[in-house]
Amino acid sequence: MGLSEDPELQPILFGLFLSMYLVSVLGNLLIFLIVSSDSNLHSPMYFFLCNLSLADIGFISTTVPKMIVNIQTHSRVISYVDCLTQMSFFAIFGCMDDMLLTVMAYDRFVAICHPLHYTLIMNPHLCVCLVLASFLVSLVDSQLHNLIVLQLPYFKDVEIANFFCNPSQLLNLTCYDVFSKSIIMYFTGAIFAFFPIAGILFSYYKIVSSILRISSSGGKYKAFSTCGSHLSVVCLFYGSGIGGYLCSALSSSPRNYLVASVLYTVVTPMLNPFIYSLKNNDIKSALSRVYWKAIKSPFQFHTCLSLH
Repeated sequence: MGLSEDPELQPILFGLFLSMYLVSVLGNLLIFLIVSSDSNLHSPMYFFLCNLSLADIGFISTTVPKMIVNIQTHSRVISYVDCLTQMSFFAIFGCMDDMLLTVMAYDRFVAICHPLHYTLIMNPHLCVCLVLASFLVSLVDSQLHNLIVLQLPYFKDVEIANFFCNPSQLLNLTCYDVFSKSIIMYFTGAIFAFFPIAGILFSYYKIVSSILRISSSGGKYKAFSTCGSHLSVVCLFYGSGIGGYLCSALSSSPRNYLVASVLYTVVTPMLNPFIYSLKNNDIKSALSRVYWKAIKSPFQFHTCLSLH
């Protein structure tokens, strides 16, 4: 369906979403490059942040470029194979975001509740295994959606009430009875949404309990500040995602669901780099070092030429 039928709005939507896409990709890429190049940020928390940035780039790249092309070409048609491909990558990167946010919550739990054993527990081998496990779970989620949809009658000349091939909406277009569709949706939701959310809530329950036992207010603030960025991203990601599903379940208007879809597929990946750069002193210090290094490099080169 796209976002609007109004032809006068198409150039505005094109410019808006192209800008948001570029900001999101460049912002997440900048976070990845900063963390990779600065040795002070070579820790488990920032290793997971690097992977989250890559997942966000993939997540927004599965939906927005196709929508921008559709606006430019004035065509909203997508083939069956392309739709399944888009759905698969959307499920992979969306689930990766989900899993990595859970892993990052566990990392903060270990850092605050077991600080003396942090380096021993969160060793490089475990960090790599957690990221690989997140990817494998995401791949299973994607293939499960594929297997479900491939068992359904062949789609032809159907209208998707969104700007991309959303897995839940593809399932709603099928001829399956309501009970079977509900079982499938609740099963996938329980495995790939309930357990990660439960893990994050349990981690923060333990974190808050540990922080409240700290006697000094300075220690409490320092402990809370290490979780601020992650907690903001978690609230933004799950808040917009849950809002989208509630809109689809409670509202009969597809436009309400479209707005919620834009929030968690476009706005959330775009805001994540800003949240981590503005609320994280380590990232701000690294950005400052890179900035001053870039400023000094031309000056040093000019001085070298003058001496010669």
